[in-house]
Amino acid sequence: MTLTFDEKTGLIPAIVQDSATGKVLMLGYMNQEALEKTRRIGRVTFFSRSKQRLWTKGEESGNFLELVSISEDCDQDALLVRAIPNGPTCHKGTDTCWGEENADQFGFLTALEEVIRSRREKAPDDSYVASLFAKGINKIAQKVGEEAVELVIESKDDAEELFLNESADLLFHYLILLQAKGYSLSDVVDILKNRHR
Repeated sequence: MTLTFDEKTGLIPAIVQDSATGKVLMLGYMNQEALEKTRRIGRVTFFSRSKQRLWTKGEESGNFLELVSISEDCDQDALLVRAIPNGPTCHKGTDTCWGEENADQFGFLTALEEVIRSRREKAPDDSYVASLFAKGINKIAQKVGEEAVELVIESKDDAEELFLNESADLLFHYLILLQAKGYSLSDVVDILKNRHR
């Protein structure tokens, strides 16, 4: 790889991303020596601008970043480092240097889980979700069963819109059931990941 290091500092920005969750963890800077050491030892190493020396992330805290891959951007003047974090990445004790939780994100489904959680906690009178939680686990489980049967029935026909709507209904009620049982989609994904290995 032919990289363009800054002419004055000899550094190149390195964005570190959790290889499992895709969450951006931190930004650091590498010189050629830090890049070579990262590859050699398999732990992300930077050039510390404040200490003016090489610094392996986690050398003091034990929260190392285990290297998975390094790729360059289209202009060869920035790096994307995919790594496995061993604990919080930020020196302030947070998962990321932006104070975000480093958890699996599933796009709209993660947002939908938050809406379900909010409706359960706030229990507005006009909320269908809140009314299901108020009726208890048996009613929620029954709704999942009903939606599953309706999906099976629609799968036997060629009505694409009905099939997709029933699929959405089943997934929605399944997310409610997961929360009623104290779980989330990420718990199920973890099991699938373990089975995949």
